[in-house]
Amino acid sequence: MEPETRQLHVFFFPLMAHGHTIPMIDIARLFAARGTKSTIITTPLNAVHFADSIDRDKKSGLDIGIQIIPFPCVEADLPEGCENMEALTSSAMVLTFFLSLYRFQEPLERLLEEHRPDCIVADMFLPWTTDAAKNYGIPRLVFHGTSTFSLCVVDNIVRYAPELNVKSDSEVFVLPSFPGQIEFKRSQLGNRGDSQNPLTELKKKISETELTSFGVVMNSFYELEPAYVEHYKEEMRRKTWNIGPVSLTNTHAIDKANRGRKATIDEHYCMNWLDSKEHNSVIYVSFGSMSRFNTAQLLEIAMGLEASNVSFIWVVRMDKTKAEELSLPEGFEARMEGKGLIIKDWAPQMLILDHPAVGCFMTHCGWNSILEGICAGVPLITWPVFAEQFNNENLVTQVLKIGIPVGNEVWTLWIEPEDVLATKDKIEQVVTRLMGKGEEAEDMRHRARELGERAKKAVEEGGSSYTDLTSLIEELRVHSQQLV
Repeated sequence: MEPETRQLHVFFFPLMAHGHTIPMIDIARLFAARGTKSTIITTPLNAVHFADSIDRDKKSGLDIGIQIIPFPCVEADLPEGCENMEALTSSAMVLTFFLSLYRFQEPLERLLEEHRPDCIVADMFLPWTTDAAKNYGIPRLVFHGTSTFSLCVVDNIVRYAPELNVKSDSEVFVLPSFPGQIEFKRSQLGNRGDSQNPLTELKKKISETELTSFGVVMNSFYELEPAYVEHYKEEMRRKTWNIGPVSLTNTHAIDKANRGRKATIDEHYCMNWLDSKEHNSVIYVSFGSMSRFNTAQLLEIAMGLEASNVSFIWVVRMDKTKAEELSLPEGFEARMEGKGLIIKDWAPQMLILDHPAVGCFMTHCGWNSILEGICAGVPLITWPVFAEQFNNENLVTQVLKIGIPVGNEVWTLWIEPEDVLATKDKIEQVVTRLMGKGEEAEDMRHRARELGERAKKAVEEGGSSYTDLTSLIEELRVHSQQLV
């Protein structure tokens, strides 16, 4: 075949965490839908979660597949089966997990040697893939599983340290030399200044390899955060392509229902339950695949939802090691029969959010969840806990103005906060405020619906994300031809 018609082959290497793997799988499918050969690199237990989806893609004619690399749990001092971050039960295990990722460099290089792909798209937490790719003359694209706004915030705080100018954790400061009047509190920043933190060196390496890689792929769209896309490119000098929201590649009900993992509730039962409700009358409550609340906080959530008198779907993440300790108020499920639907562990989130009965989403502010809420056109109640979630909250509340905070202002090191972060009264207040018919709630609903329409247009032919993906594939094709 002539070089200009040769099929591109792209490797995709996600971090072994649902919040990072799920969008990476969608990106691999997007590339395959444009005629590239897509190969996903992962471990045996992680491959199980999306193998059926990939099989359906193959049957539909996409050139997409999986390459397995064993996870060295024992050698990495992790219990057998800890191949995914959701299986970890302590901050010490998280550190061990991240350090163990370097063990994948040698087997990855063997795959690069064997298959010689034209590019590798690797998660930000796998910075060593830049060196591995360079060894074979292959460009590496960085994948960030968060917002452009969040990346700009992190850079601003590292560069200017504005939190040092306030006297207490609760005092408000404004980010300097930054688009918009963005306010933060020191309590929302976590331990970023801790030089003794073993992950500090990893963060430094991530930043360095981001600059030396071929570029950055973002699960976002230009119209969502234009000022920050420009800031990221011009001020931070990153070469980037916005190709999202990638969740919209899931157009069939079965893919929406089982995105990430198979739901622990029958999706037809769930949809029938929602069919019985009025439009915009149900709040969907979910805190992602990692955050787990203690019993005291679960009780406050339950009592707050009950007191609001609003219909709800609540996804309760079960910690299998402490399942006997997690309980809801006595008689709660019986009292809420017909009013509330409780899903334990994993829900068909895209299907739920897309249903016209759902009028609000209470979320931990993980980027995938925020984007799914935006695509569905629903306003958000924000409840960040850790990682970059407070950055995403401020994008939602201060920039997009499509949500209100539940009030937690304390960044947590680990995914299971020890304290009660929001009381029953506060939860009742924000739910009734956003689910009501007041002017504030109506304005947020209107803005959310508009953003949802813009998201859908962005991924359509001629849209900003569609065009960015076209541009990226063409640049990779040109780069590949130069090496022939």
